[in-house]
Amino acid sequence: MAERKVSLTRKTSETDINLSFNIDGTGVSEVDTGIGFFDHMLKSFAKHGFFDLNVSVKGDLEVDSHHTIEDTGIVLGQAIKEALGDKKGIKRYGSFVMPMDETLVLCSLDLSGRPYLGFDLNLTVPQVGAMDSEMVKEFFYAVSYSSGMNLFIKQLEGKNNHHIIEASFKAFANALDEATKIDPRLEGEILSTKGTL
Repeated sequence: MAERKVSLTRKTSETDINLSFNIDGTGVSEVDTGIGFFDHMLKSFAKHGFFDLNVSVKGDLEVDSHHTIEDTGIVLGQAIKEALGDKKGIKRYGSFVMPMDETLVLCSLDLSGRPYLGFDLNLTVPQVGAMDSEMVKEFFYAVSYSSGMNLFIKQLEGKNNHHIIEASFKAFANALDEATKIDPRLEGEILSTKGTL
């Protein structure tokens, strides 16, 4: 099987991003976005999905966290799409329900090539650490659209905003790990009656 990893850069007037992503990793990560809580979420994503992830971001944090987080989501989504290549042999679908203390979050996704985000988290504080709560949705929107992923994230239980956000990143990691696994029953074919994703 060809290596499923990629390195990307994106430079604009607002952000300068270097990112490498390996689907078939061991959960090792180095992350520096300048936003501590966001770093923690990306490291959790890598660890719980068994992805290798290196991210370095220089963003206009003197403005706010928006461009840094959204653009990181765009580049991560592009990396997922490029690392998957033609998607031959992958399971395509993944779902996971993540318990975290009082919190329960569901993530379900389809690597269909058709982007869509269904997002239902009840976040009740404006920030967790230096990460704006509204940027959680913006991050997952950017990932889903730049990767061509049908992505649903839904809170089933929970009150602690830190737990809710972290559970969403870990649920996403586990669902993506499932969807990107190679299914030997497919014998290298694409899981679609159309023959393409």
